[in-house]
Amino acid sequence: MNALLSIAFVLCWSSGFIGAKLGAGSAAAVTVLMWRFLPLAVILLVVAATLGRASWRGLAARDVVRQAAIGVLSQSGYLLTVYYAIQLGVSSGTTALIDGVQPLVAGALAGPLLGQYVSRRQWLGLCLGVAGVALVTTADAMAANGVAAWAYLVPFLGMLSLVTATFLESRSRTRVAPGVALTVHCATSAVLFTVFAVAAGAAAPPADAGFWAAVVWLVVLSTFGGYGLYWLILRRSGVTKVNALMFLMAPVTAVWGAVMFGEAFGVQTGLGLGVGLAAVAVVQRDGRGGPSRKTGRSPLPDPHSLPVCPAPKPQDSGHRLSGGCS
Repeated sequence: MNALLSIAFVLCWSSGFIGAKLGAGSAAAVTVLMWRFLPLAVILLVVAATLGRASWRGLAARDVVRQAAIGVLSQSGYLLTVYYAIQLGVSSGTTALIDGVQPLVAGALAGPLLGQYVSRRQWLGLCLGVAGVALVTTADAMAANGVAAWAYLVPFLGMLSLVTATFLESRSRTRVAPGVALTVHCATSAVLFTVFAVAAGAAAPPADAGFWAAVVWLVVLSTFGGYGLYWLILRRSGVTKVNALMFLMAPVTAVWGAVMFGEAFGVQTGLGLGVGLAAVAVVQRDGRGGPSRKTGRSPLPDPHSLPVCPAPKPQDSGHRLSGGCS
């Protein structure tokens, strides 16, 4: 089951880079993002007010505010930087590469912020993953013409935004139901992107069927698939494992781009894909072991290593899956 979830997550998350490219050809980034989240937020709010009312019971205002903050970081901030970078001319592969540095950053911070031990084998896998994604996109980045150097800092900021959201959620002591978290995040994003689009005079959607095809693609595959599975796997397997899968995004995006857009897929891309797969295998395999001989702690930050305490009405955490309970 975990393997199938991981495969689905990689495919769905990678679809976001492809969807961003599809949408960038017909409208501004804020326009695509506004119409990606506005209808979705309305639907989720209606469901929350009718079928999902039980999930909201007992939820404090501070929990909603925390989820809104997580949504701003992991959804609004992250996606805006990705779309804006692609709009500036940074290729989807290079954007995925910068996003792929996330596991190394998360691994470095897991110890001091969460008290979670990352083993030497896992560090080897994380570094191997960085090498894999670098192989896939280095040539593309060096060959880019007409792209300002500062544009490459934009997806880097998005990567830091998602890492921050991941740790903010992992330190949460309140479990939030998946539907509640997804509703709060999408509603927050809908409000922010609508404000941005209106302010930029780009709220009106283009009369282009390709635009709406990109919106549907992003809602189904990227939001429900990629975004949802990210937090589900984070809850089940921990920060290190879910972020190790990020190493596969750049090579998978390159393969997808070759199929859909006829982009070149050479030996270097294939080698990078192989290295990325090896990196994930190293990290995942190490996580099945027992406690570390040196520390006595589990080598991977699995769900059992997060604070858990009995609650009268335990709620599953969701798209912003909480790591504990109050």
